[in-house]
Amino acid sequence: MKEVNNKKLILSNGRVFEGIGFGSDKEQIAELVFNTSMVGYQEILSDPSYCGQFVCMTYPLIGNYGVTDEDYESKQIKNAGFIVREYNDSPSNFRATSSLGDVMDEAGASGISGVDTREITRIIRNEGSMLAMIADIDKDVDEAIKEMKERGFEHNQVEKVSSKKVWYSRTANPLYTVVAVDCGMKMNIVRKFMKFGCNVIVVPHTSTYEDVMKHHPNGLFISNGPGDPEDAKSVIELVRNCKGKLPIFGICLGHQIIGLAYGAKTYKMKFGHRGANHPVKNLLNGKVEITSQNHSFAIDAKTLEGTGLELTHVNVIDGEPEGMRDVKNHILSSQYHPESAAGPEDSEYLFTQFIELMKKYGGND
Repeated sequence: MKEVNNKKLILSNGRVFEGIGFGSDKEQIAELVFNTSMVGYQEILSDPSYCGQFVCMTYPLIGNYGVTDEDYESKQIKNAGFIVREYNDSPSNFRATSSLGDVMDEAGASGISGVDTREITRIIRNEGSMLAMIADIDKDVDEAIKEMKERGFEHNQVEKVSSKKVWYSRTANPLYTVVAVDCGMKMNIVRKFMKFGCNVIVVPHTSTYEDVMKHHPNGLFISNGPGDPEDAKSVIELVRNCKGKLPIFGICLGHQIIGLAYGAKTYKMKFGHRGANHPVKNLLNGKVEITSQNHSFAIDAKTLEGTGLELTHVNVIDGEPEGMRDVKNHILSSQYHPESAAGPEDSEYLFTQFIELMKKYGGND
């Protein structure tokens, strides 16, 4: 076990929380958000959508089941770190291959434990997500706040997490070929497509219409990812060019990008949706689904009128748009994660719907 050091979490509003460090000793500035999931910290750590963020976990005990090689959501960890109430560095799990702290140390992700995560969560809910710093105990607070103000929030984060090259994931006896635009895609999305009999060709976020069509796909997928969807201009243009020519499915950031491609507007939420128990109402059948979510930005529902997109799902708590479709151009999207590996599986049917769209509209052979 790595020797621990006294650390403090400094919020940009001046609040300070002292605790014990774990993971990397690196001083870091990141956006502070919270997640209400009770399990799945490895998936959260390795989800590229958390690029440049500190995640405050509301569940009090983190690290108790360690880290397992098979459960990563990406090859490179981009999460800046964890804020937890209690960290366990001696996992009890027959599948564990490493401790969370060791993995974070290797990836350069900082952590702090022994802090009041309930109070931190209340601050975020009341004041909104904000910048924070994890630093040594003797860090000057005024200097830290000055550094955060000068740094500001990051932009163009998709560039930091997207694949630079095309890569392939093949399954036995494939039925369809899906080109997936990697904006920070979770690996479980690839696994789900393979489960449904699809070969997946993953392409960079800068890919053009010609880059996509040369693979002769049956459908186009726009992935989740971090940051402001308006920064992903090349992907927005790609959706516009592929509209009506291929079935298109978007998840999370991909959902927002589809909305922007149709002329809708997006905005940054006060503190976002992050957790594994968000209720969403399916407007097509009246059923409520429990969903896994992770997003800071959302589509402005008032701007959907006249775009050609039909609202199919809404958040039960705040009415946020959670799903859309364009029947004419065989497009559907989901703000939440129907592929969630450590969450509810109420919405896996969306993959089935996309498969049906490819079967009906997307065949080349």
